Amino acid sequence: MKRYIAMTGAALTAAVALPVSGADISGRVTLKGTPPPEKKIEFDATCGKLHTKDAFTRHHVVSPDGGLANVFVYIKETPPGSKPPTDTPVLDQVNCLYEPYVMGVRTNQPFKIKNSDPLMHNVHATPKVPGNKEFNIGQPVQGMVTEKNFPNREVLVRFKCDVHPWMFAYVGVMDHQWWAVTDKDGKFKLPGDLPAGTYTLVAYHLKAGEASQQITVADTDKKEVNFTLEVKP
Repeated sequence: MKRYIAMTGAALTAAVALPVSGADISGRVTLKGTPPPEKKIEFDATCGKLHTKDAFTRHHVVSPDGGLANVFVYIKETPPGSKPPTDTPVLDQVNCLYEPYVMGVRTNQPFKIKNSDPLMHNVHATPKVPGNKEFNIGQPVQGMVTEKNFPNREVLVRFKCDVHPWMFAYVGVMDHQWWAVTDKDGKFKLPGDLPAGTYTLVAYHLKAGEASQQITVADTDKKEVNFTLEVKP
């Protein structure tokens, strides 16, 4: 004898309901005005041998149509539902330059600092937020990797090399996953699962300063948010 179980419409809907995805935020940062020319990096003899062409500072990396790279874009608040990080970011030292120039990590997330050069580098982090400890370590061997983390949010932690004074990098430390760094065209995209709500979206650049916008999003929204920063006198 066969038995059939009746389900109400509400119960059936609940049984097949799928999780609601969050909002998808993307956009672009452009630079208004003409920045000063980048300066040629004067490498020492050892580092100079690693380069076949001139290298320049990266204060304003701007595309032909005004897109501004290396802008750290982030949600100012701490939205609920952030997932634990699963990757291990890498700050590398390649041809006597830090790569990438600007990057981000999560609070307490281990990240690697690597020396890919056949010479000694010195990694000197100078955070300003209490609890994020300054460190100054040598990496004398090619391929050497050191793992570090920062416990508190900070935008941005400066890294330098005391051996090679032209070497700098900047690391944003966030207590959630909704941040990005603009690419060479000034474009960014946050992870596409931002919970519904009202937030402050911030775009921060080391030379051009900061701008912010209040955004309100619902689940499954796709929102484009653009910023214009100006060259500082």
